[in-house]
Amino acid sequence: MYKVLIVEDHALIRFGLKTALENQDYIKSISEASTAEEAIEKVKTEKPDVVIMDLGLPSMNGIDATLEIKKINTDIKVIILTSHNTRNEVIESIKAGANSYCSKDINPQRLADILQTVIEGAVWFDAKVSDIIIDAICNSANKSFDLDDSYNFTEREKDVIKYMCDGLNNNDIAKILDMSVNTVKVHVSSIIQKLGVEDRTQVVVKMFNSFK
Repeated sequence: MYKVLIVEDHALIRFGLKTALENQDYIKSISEASTAEEAIEKVKTEKPDVVIMDLGLPSMNGIDATLEIKKINTDIKVIILTSHNTRNEVIESIKAGANSYCSKDINPQRLADILQTVIEGAVWFDAKVSDIIIDAICNSANKSFDLDDSYNFTEREKDVIKYMCDGLNNNDIAKILDMSVNTVKVHVSSIIQKLGVEDRTQVVVKMFNSFK
């Protein structure tokens, strides 16, 4: 059972989100905040497991609020729920530690499903947002990795991840690493499983903050 905090300055949207989520059997409680400052205080006192964060908040915006919340507890999951999807907002949200980035027109049941998977460690981003992140990674000059050892990647898996983040497909990776396409597929499947994501696109997205 998990605690959810909804951060949204429009009361009607907060009500709609709470109504859509309150009957989910994995949710223990749902609290609300209309400003970033109120959200930060509730994170300190109520210790939610996941925060649903709007970007367009008065005073402090959702990106800065996410940064402050992650400083309090890096384990808190943050789902950005917004109508904003500019390149800068997407990139800065991920840098701030957001675990998911969703459009406000998402189906309520789909949001409930995403919420559960994010709490359990997965990441989820709208397809158009994933494209923005992948493009940013593929066009980063002189990028290098600092991969989290807790995932227990093999050296070969690390190589595959690097080439995936360069935008290469399995055939290209197989040629560069001098292995069969089937072997590359095995490595990709293992990477996906270790990261707890659904596909190779989400691998690249989740690896975003591993770049230095």
